[in-house]
Amino acid sequence: MFPISHFQSLPTPFYFYDLALLRSTLSAMKQSADSAWQLHYAVKANPVKEILTQIKQAGLGADCVSGGEVRAALEAGIDPGKIVLAGVAKSDWEIRLALDAGIFCFNVESIEELEIINNLAMEHGKTARICLRINPDIDAHTNKYITTGLKENKFGIQMSDMLRAVDTCRRYSNLEFIGLHFHIGSQITIMEPFRELCLRINSLVAKVEATGANVRHINVGGGLGVSYTDPDGEAIPDFDSYFS
Repeated sequence: MFPISHFQSLPTPFYFYDLALLRSTLSAMKQSADSAWQLHYAVKANPVKEILTQIKQAGLGADCVSGGEVRAALEAGIDPGKIVLAGVAKSDWEIRLALDAGIFCFNVESIEELEIINNLAMEHGKTARICLRINPDIDAHTNKYITTGLKENKFGIQMSDMLRAVDTCRRYSNLEFIGLHFHIGSQITIMEPFRELCLRINSLVAKVEATGANVRHINVGGGLGVSYTDPDGEAIPDFDSYFS
């Protein structure tokens, strides 16, 4: 431990990060996940370069929701082929940045967004890989203000519009449909919502593939919660239960 005097000499505001705990968490996560998973860090959680450097060294990719986050990931040395760009209001410059960088894919929130990305990709002579974000109407049993996967939430394409969105994506010449994306919320401390989500995903994938489309990638989103009642005793989430 550092003595208090060590911190008193530093300018404020000052943030102290326990990188040893971060490395232990990353190691535990990688041990629990088999080779089928490509793990991504949500850059919105903390975009500090020292943190992103640890993420890169652990071999993780980056989940970004802004052009600034894409830049931060690239500057930290994260492979563009492991970067995804999500977000409900991507601006043209953010899409262009991601296209030029050659990111892995865009997580698309609406049918209208598909047209925008297709047009910009055409301008750049690129083909943009696309995962469609589907709203699965799953209750994450977390704070109502950080729930993202219920029907009444603003995020994602409604299930009733999913097949139309897939067909639209496949018809655009500069888009490549590669899969589906889901995100149900943050600070989730029980596993049942994830079980429900996986069952819903299996059903939706079957519907998409029945049309002849190939779902090569499934992006499963939602944040495992921090234990505020026993932060030292439960410093690392139960990744084994999550991945199983």
